[in-house]
Amino acid sequence: MRAVVYKGPFEVAIEQVEDPRIQHPNDVIVRVTSTAICGSDLHMYEGRTAAEPGIVFGHENLGVIEETGEGVTSLSRGDRVVMPFNVACGFCKNCTAGFTGFCLTVNPGFAGGAYGYVAMGPYVGGQAEYVRVPYADFNCLKLPEGTEKETDFVLLADIFPTGYHGNELADVRPGESVAVYGGGPVGLMAAYSAMLRGASKVFVVDRVAERLQKAEEIGAVPIDFTQGNPAEQIKEHTDGQGTDKGVDAVGYQAQAQGEDREEPAIVLNSLVDTVRPTGALGVPGLYVPRDPGGPDDQAKQGMLMVSIGRLFEKGLRMGTGQCNVKRYNRQLRDMIIEDRATPSFVVSHELPLDQAPSAYEKFDKRVEGYTKVVLHPHG
Repeated sequence: MRAVVYKGPFEVAIEQVEDPRIQHPNDVIVRVTSTAICGSDLHMYEGRTAAEPGIVFGHENLGVIEETGEGVTSLSRGDRVVMPFNVACGFCKNCTAGFTGFCLTVNPGFAGGAYGYVAMGPYVGGQAEYVRVPYADFNCLKLPEGTEKETDFVLLADIFPTGYHGNELADVRPGESVAVYGGGPVGLMAAYSAMLRGASKVFVVDRVAERLQKAEEIGAVPIDFTQGNPAEQIKEHTDGQGTDKGVDAVGYQAQAQGEDREEPAIVLNSLVDTVRPTGALGVPGLYVPRDPGGPDDQAKQGMLMVSIGRLFEKGLRMGTGQCNVKRYNRQLRDMIIEDRATPSFVVSHELPLDQAPSAYEKFDKRVEGYTKVVLHPHG
């Protein structure tokens, strides 16, 4: 089958790879109809992880079941399904507690597994014509038949639940104000989710014009950090108090204000300044224990200069970690079905799989309006 294969920093290619096969009675094989490029994929694409050439990318996958293992009980050939990016067993201590992003079974020696991602287990990615789904009864979420709302439903694999998760980590409640740092797909989903949860005012901080425009279109207040300190800009809109809650949807590749260099802790420290005393921070933005491209020796080891003293002084709470997609995807699916949520507003491009190399390059450079790309392996 054709698949997107990582070749080295800033290079992916469409290559023929081995077709997936049933390896366990609980497996299914899915014919992928939609698969998205994620900002997390760019960390590997840019050589900012320990990813080795040969990985098939793709953890945001939707498709139709082609084959089922003999142990699968709730799914049938022809079912349309979307899979959380988390590969999870459903029965370990963390899974039964709802922490499916930290499954203790699927990736021995590490809490958590995912498709097509470095250090997240042997699960081949879905930027391909087919993908194998283990523990399928647990990991597949059924969708309505047909092709309706395809670009909404594919976002249930990762970014819509992840944006919602940022709000859950920050305990966003109706009537509160929220500052979201990062206007990429996850940041826009975090802002959108804050509104779905009843936030009174939402700010989105970024420097890319297309992203700030998208934020404004959904009713958020755009904050361009190239125009001045974002925390101070937000305080001007909140009577000097700051917001009730904040979400970091950027992670460790954050850009220094006014300079063309990275400052990995700047978003965390900006949120400490932005959120009022006794507020809370949600951090779904990715941070890693090792960053080969870090700007200094400490950053290369995942050690950042975070203003912990100020965080303590203000009595702020902080929640971190990747999203437990299954905690949210069923409810968010039903909101899409009932037209209560339309997350596909973030999708800028729908392309055939063969255009993935060009799409990666343009998405990475934030050019030509590339905000979120969905690939269609079968046309």
